[in-house]
Amino acid sequence: MRLLTPLFACFLFILSLTPAWAQRTRVQPVEVDRIVAVVGNEVITLTELRDRLDTAIRQLRQQGTPLPPMELLERQMLERLIMDRAQMQLARDTGLLPDDMQLDQAIERIAASNKLTVQQFRSVLQKDGIPFSKFREEIRSEMTIARLRQREVESRIVISEGEIDNFLANQGDSDKSEEVRIAHILLRAPEGASPEQLKKLKARAEQALARARAGENFAELTAAFSDAQDALKGGDLGYRPLDRLPGLYAEAAEQLEVGAVSPVLRSSAGFHIVKLLDKKGGGAAPPPLRQTRARHILIKVNEGVSESEARRKIENLRERLVNGQDFAELARLFSQDGSAVRGGDLGWMNAGDTVPEFERAMDALKVNQLSDVVQTPFGMHLIEVQERREKDMTEESKRLQARQALRERKLEEAYQDWLRQLRDQTYVEVRLEEK
Repeated sequence: MRLLTPLFACFLFILSLTPAWAQRTRVQPVEVDRIVAVVGNEVITLTELRDRLDTAIRQLRQQGTPLPPMELLERQMLERLIMDRAQMQLARDTGLLPDDMQLDQAIERIAASNKLTVQQFRSVLQKDGIPFSKFREEIRSEMTIARLRQREVESRIVISEGEIDNFLANQGDSDKSEEVRIAHILLRAPEGASPEQLKKLKARAEQALARARAGENFAELTAAFSDAQDALKGGDLGYRPLDRLPGLYAEAAEQLEVGAVSPVLRSSAGFHIVKLLDKKGGGAAPPPLRQTRARHILIKVNEGVSESEARRKIENLRERLVNGQDFAELARLFSQDGSAVRGGDLGWMNAGDTVPEFERAMDALKVNQLSDVVQTPFGMHLIEVQERREKDMTEESKRLQARQALRERKLEEAYQDWLRQLRDQTYVEVRLEEK
């Protein structure tokens, strides 16, 4: 103890010689991280928000889009993080997350589309400053949200025969093969929004419209104002036939010249602004109708059956089929949908009748070929193609195209309504302004 006393005294003497400003500098707290939002039972941190902002800024610069004010971009990005987190929580709670094998396959496809091996693609990401582990989890999130959209929205869209009749009657002999390319801004309104909330939201939409009509970059305005998932892509919906756009957008686009901007539009989802970017096509003949007759066995993934358990069951059934057991018999015994009573027979199917994962797997099969395990938002499937046909079915083809057009028209509106409902049902506490 006698040795410590003079050392401590020496330390106090040195400290007394240190200027007061230096002492204050050393003890000033430095913010490392903090919570900027609570979503359900999870938090979003400032670090996560800054990481997403860095990615968004890099993406906007690569596209040549001028950056909006940082405060606006920060708020828009936080709202997108909130919506992503709410969707991921619902997907996780209902057993919809893709497994590692499916994630690896998706990354292989992305690398191949860029004419790279996975290792080469990984090196490119690292050169761009993107950790491969981070990219991998972003792809997992995108796959999960796409599956959730298919299950919660796309699979619930119903098109009646009466709607098809009305669509064809209204279409007449007009040429619907012309395609338009539009960009949009969506300001989402909460469900049950008060008149005051709607007034403020509309005023914000009018502000964005005034700036668009004054010649400001529409993609920059989209990044700053839009609540849509495609906001960082300039709200660009790509080329689509008019009859496959949401009705509100199609009506607006028909009245616009290329480069013009619509007035503020109102829907159940909120307020919209549409810009017509381009038009093309016209006069093309309708494609021939191709149909496939297939059967399947489905094991559902839900709260009671995990993804790995469903996969184990369906792989066991596949092994029994390979060893010669009858498909129809196993389908009647084990398949968990309405086709089980018909031995899994799904009848003749047109393009667009099933979810994309199922259709891609089915289209890749030869007649009488059994698929590997196929996962869709409904669960695990085994598919067998029984017949294919392609013939001139003019009237049926028209009705099929009408059904697909009505489905696409309804889809975006239904998705935005579903997102709004999910946002309102999820506990969210924003702490961005807290210091």
